[in-house]
Amino acid sequence: MTVLTTERLVLRDWTDAPADLDRIFDIYSRTEITRWLAVSGLPLTDPGQALDRLAIWRKRHAGQGGRYGTWAMEVRDTGRVAGTLILKPLPGADGVTETDDIEVGWHLHPDSWRHGYATEAARAVLAREFAAGTPQVYAVIPPGNHPSMAVARRLGMVHLGRRTDWYGGEVLETFVRRADA
Repeated sequence: MTVLTTERLVLRDWTDAPADLDRIFDIYSRTEITRWLAVSGLPLTDPGQALDRLAIWRKRHAGQGGRYGTWAMEVRDTGRVAGTLILKPLPGADGVTETDDIEVGWHLHPDSWRHGYATEAARAVLAREFAAGTPQVYAVIPPGNHPSMAVARRLGMVHLGRRTDWYGGEVLETFVRRADA
């Protein structure tokens, strides 16, 4: 299902089609991606694990009516998936319980870095979320991930410093964009 489109991208649900599963594995088996993600089971080590990752995403967003998701960023001109865009409630101090704080995030394949895809996709999702009434959205980024911090800044997000409010107390560089900004 298509979530939204931008000038160059289609944001859509990941599917269990072989091309999507291959791309999930290709992205989430790479240490240059997964070193920034404190996620159990990453990096993926077997292509069959891509289907498991997809199941985790589907379960996470099952009751959210399409408002939140872990979506494929497909390049319109090529049909190739550049990466993943995430919009979801942040997990709290216990690392599990959802908070009222909303997170936007992005994970791109290295062959899609430096094309502006993360900024373009996140900008569109932020506009949609603000139109739905959310007053602010956060980006939480591990210290040292300077390219992701640059994306947050390009989105007009304000750096709040390092915080431990979410993800079980993990220390994260925290950025916020308010709807009225």
